Amino acid sequence: MQRTVEINSTVSCIVSLVPSQTELLIDLGLRDKLVGITKFCVHPLGLKKEVQLIGGTKNVKIDLVRSLNPDLIIGNKEENNQADIEALESILPTWMSDIFNLEDALEMILKVGEITGKAEKAEEIVSKIRLNFSQIQPLNKPNKSVLYLIWKNPYLAAGTNTFIDSMLELLGFKNALDQDRYPEVDLTKLNPDFIFLSSEPFPFKEKHVEELKNQFPESQVVLVDGEYFSWYGSRLIEAPAYFEQLLNELQA
Repeated sequence: MQRTVEINSTVSCIVSLVPSQTELLIDLGLRDKLVGITKFCVHPLGLKKEVQLIGGTKNVKIDLVRSLNPDLIIGNKEENNQADIEALESILPTWMSDIFNLEDALEMILKVGEITGKAEKAEEIVSKIRLNFSQIQPLNKPNKSVLYLIWKNPYLAAGTNTFIDSMLELLGFKNALDQDRYPEVDLTKLNPDFIFLSSEPFPFKEKHVEELKNQFPESQVVLVDGEYFSWYGSRLIEAPAYFEQLLNELQA
């Protein structure tokens, strides 16, 4: 984003505007430093009852954040609203991530560890992620196409130039879309080998699987855990084990 963020003292009060980065802060040992989170920060369980909610990722309550007087706000370029970030960075130190792939995520973890005084713990988390991802065995039939749906009415999918797309590529899949970001899709023009229905942000259920199976009888339609495909913080430690299980089921 071509900007410098200056933090003039040891970080003691943090507002997190992104669920996956909130979970990372907890795993870095900073739970007692968190003074504000979004309503979507669902991990760890119970955190939302203990920490002030400051709105959603796209509609931050600026005055409430100001009243908390944090010395650090952590957000993400894709997940947060530009106007909210511009308002916040004018009054408080606001550090942003911009993540498209695994290496971006690991760099973010290390940087958050550095600026919060948890560099050693961050390096430990990154080492575990690298080790676990190095053991993934990709799909045994490469270049099978997958349509990764994130929304219904209208159908929106994860296209290229996204973190989800990078995860699919690591697993040996080919994205059924050649469009960037999260386009609306016309299902009648597609014939993917697999259709993944993400658990978030739209809560796809088994009934949606049956609907699409009827429409795509030759495609394998499955529900997938969206957190493992799109959360780029410490949850990445567990992601490879989930991916291995998923690949085994698809190849059974």
